[in-house]
Amino acid sequence: MTAAAGIAADDPTMGTWKLDEAKSKITAGTPKNTTVMYEASGDSIKVTIDGVGADGKATHDEWTGKYDGKDYPVTGDASADTRSYKRVNSHTLVASNHKGGKVVLTARIVVSADGKTRTVTVTTTDASGKKVSSTSVYDKQ
Repeated sequence: MTAAAGIAADDPTMGTWKLDEAKSKITAGTPKNTTVMYEASGDSIKVTIDGVGADGKATHDEWTGKYDGKDYPVTGDASADTRSYKRVNSHTLVASNHKGGKVVLTARIVVSADGKTRTVTVTTTDASGKKVSSTSVYDKQ
């Protein structure tokens, strides 16, 4: 078994997650990720995110790296050039987006014990410089 296969088999975040807007509390004017996919990529994890930006336009970004807290490049996200993920426990990750070395977004990602729901709490700064938080709930596909 390869390291990636081991990650995929043991990682409850792996797979495709679809936003459940009815259960989510997304702050007006903030981006919304509608589909998030985690998959093995060699000995790393690839995260592909599709959504809608604060401007209402479709967004697509990709990140490939490890859950080691180190920054890896992110493509397709105008607000960030790197992202890091770190595992807190078997069902929880923390992530942060960075632009020019500065943290621009933090997220706590928790997968339910049954593995069917993923809750993401994001804190970022809006265009006026005010801190805003959103909670997005996703269903496993």
